[in-house]
Amino acid sequence: MAGLRPLKFRLLELFSDGNQHWDYEIVGQIQEEYRMNSDFERDSINFDIIEMASGAMLETTESKVDEKGIYKKGYLMHKYVITDFGKTRASDIGV
Repeated sequence: MAGLRPLKFRLLELFSDGNQHWDYEIVGQIQEEYRMNSDFERDSINFDIIEMASGAMLETTESKVDEKGIYKKGYLMHKYVITDFGKTRASDIGV
């Protein structure tokens, strides 16, 4: 894990492409990059995304219940896009 950006910086970097992303897609990518494979680590990454949305850096564009078990069966999945404030914060950290 040495040499990797702080997790929330990397999350902002991934969302900075301006596209909409499902939480489970981003969580999966971070798990792979940071070798965070446990359910606890998966949920911690997702919590970081929720915090960023609560802080107005991301906004939800769509939601759906995970009926197939893609992330966690019965879980409400969200699609997020970066906000203007999130873009500013990303710029502030050099993303």
